[in-house]
Amino acid sequence: MSGKSFSVWLNNEYLPNHPEYSWVKEVSSKSVKHSIECGCTAFTRFFKHQSAFPNYKKKGKSDVKMYFVKNNPKDCFCERHRINIPTLGWVRIKEKGYIPTTKDGYVIKSGSVSIKADKFYVSVLVEIPDAGIAGNSNEGIGIDLGLKDFAIVSNGKTYKNINKSARLKKLEKQLIREQRCLSRKYENLKKGEVTQRANIRKQKLKVQKLHHKIDNIRTDYINKTIAEIVKTKPSYITIEDLNVKGMMKNRHLSKAVASQKFYEFRVKLQAKCNENGIELRVVDRWYPSSKICHRCGTIKKGLKLSDRIFKCGCGYIEDRDFNASLNLRDAITYEVA
Repeated sequence: MSGKSFSVWLNNEYLPNHPEYSWVKEVSSKSVKHSIECGCTAFTRFFKHQSAFPNYKKKGKSDVKMYFVKNNPKDCFCERHRINIPTLGWVRIKEKGYIPTTKDGYVIKSGSVSIKADKFYVSVLVEIPDAGIAGNSNEGIGIDLGLKDFAIVSNGKTYKNINKSARLKKLEKQLIREQRCLSRKYENLKKGEVTQRANIRKQKLKVQKLHHKIDNIRTDYINKTIAEIVKTKPSYITIEDLNVKGMMKNRHLSKAVASQKFYEFRVKLQAKCNENGIELRVVDRWYPSSKICHRCGTIKKGLKLSDRIFKCGCGYIEDRDFNASLNLRDAITYEVA
């Protein structure tokens, strides 16, 4: 069943026979349709084996969002310090000047309100004039993603693993202590000891804030890395189609792989490339970028993961990851994302 047919069944058959669910119509009809379309997209991705089976969104455990859309010209007005959200009215914004205002000629089409770690966020879809994209004349680059270093670029630039930073290590140690404290409170509750529910909520909020802070640091690092790469204005960027799902099955590397956010890096890089007129090339995951000698083209089949220096019989010696980035840059077989 498609999202459109489900919406017809919900309004014409189900809700008239079940008045206890009449609260569904208290919000905007377009908000309900948007939720149905999101559910349809989730099931479509599941049947295409692109994601797991959709889960129910539980308050306090999921990033539950409230969607709103511009129904009439008086809705979705935005000023420097506040925004007019349908059914809520004017809401003050803590971070001023981030959303383009209607006085500047921008039109807010839709938006959503979400809550993370006891903080509310509003994100809006704004219609802006399409800027012309100038052609890039610089040569292309190849990017090899890894665990030892986050990204190795063929132009010689290396972006270190953010997880090795002292700030992030300190926050992760703090997170372990706070999670242990939360676990003790739940164990005491199971044993029948006196534990206030309010204290559990406070401790859970501390854990959520730390998770949110760590996630923001990693996301900010990815955004800055992509911005710095795109500013070099290459004619194309070549990356490898990594098997992240298979890498996650290795229990020794799963945490390191998850924290690197390879998929998020690829999605944001593709968006930036489309915005700046850069061609994003994706090489097949079976392409032996690390085993090919960049000088003579010989494939070294016996190369191990522990071999960090690539040595070829022709006398070519280079860092393993940098050699892979050069091979990705010069790859002939690829797909344009």
